[in-house]
Amino acid sequence: MKTTERISTSLEGVRVLRWRGGAHPTEQAIRLQLGREGVQPYAWAQRANFRYPLRCHAHDKVLFCVEGSLEVILPDLNQRAVLRAGDRLDLPRNVRYALIIGERGARCLEGERGAPVN
Repeated sequence: MKTTERISTSLEGVRVLRWRGGAHPTEQAIRLQLGREGVQPYAWAQRANFRYPLRCHAHDKVLFCVEGSLEVILPDLNQRAVLRAGDRLDLPRNVRYALIIGERGARCLEGERGAPVN
């Protein structure tokens, strides 16, 4: 089961979908879901407490936390959200964000919305 949390009403499209319920979805299940949405995901992992500096992209981004946790910082919206296993972030193009990886590290799947699927 998922619940949606809109991060900001002032910027359409930024949203966090929280995983609720039993065991969180597997990486394979997330890959299948994203593939059906036209997103070709790639996996990445990072050590505990790593910080990704402020950035933005020219494309819409979809990010799923598979294991661990990470904090998403949205300075232009003055908001933050912690993603845990099973949680998803939809981030429109040109939205600035930074990431702080949780104390147990994180493994994620992400991709561009609308990118060609092989």
